[in-house]
Amino acid sequence: MQFGELIDFIVAKFGAEVIVAEKADNLQPYLVLQTERLADICLELHDNEQTYFDFLSCLTGIDNGLEAGTMEVAYNLYSIPYDHHLMLKVQVPRNAEGEPIPVVPTVSHIWRTADWHEREVFDLIGILFKDHPDMRRILCAADWEGHPLRKDYKIQDYYHGIKVPYDDHNENSGFRGEPVKLTNHPHEQFPDMREKPE
Repeated sequence: MQFGELIDFIVAKFGAEVIVAEKADNLQPYLVLQTERLADICLELHDNEQTYFDFLSCLTGIDNGLEAGTMEVAYNLYSIPYDHHLMLKVQVPRNAEGEPIPVVPTVSHIWRTADWHEREVFDLIGILFKDHPDMRRILCAADWEGHPLRKDYKIQDYYHGIKVPYDDHNENSGFRGEPVKLTNHPHEQFPDMREKPE
């Protein structure tokens, strides 16, 4: 199915209002869906024999920054038997410090791949996936402060008494940005001086 046909399919099943925006002229065309309808639409795209998107290639969280005030989750779907692709997105308001983090429905019950991907987005971007079976951090420690891939992330100074930012790491380890020389003689740096073939 082509992008336009997939739009028609979704509209016929769920109504035009579920598509918040469409970007057909993008390098990779995508649809922005109503967040609360995401899981229903994904289940239909997976189960319906006309579409059968059996593979979730990637699930990515995006922080659009403080100015935009939004965050997104992008889903790259692929049908192995039909060889067609579809990118879906949902957009949620970006929470300020002290406010509850945004919530998106899980699709881990549809594609097992989403399990760890959703945990990664939760950990690094700070989007909660409702009804996920094991919603906890996957890369950072459970008591880590903040979400490291947010554009306004401030690294904590100490973690359990250990200094976190190693600003002078290169200075302390002996590397100071100078070019590395193996010997003092310029021609002994690489002793094999055979001529290269034409």
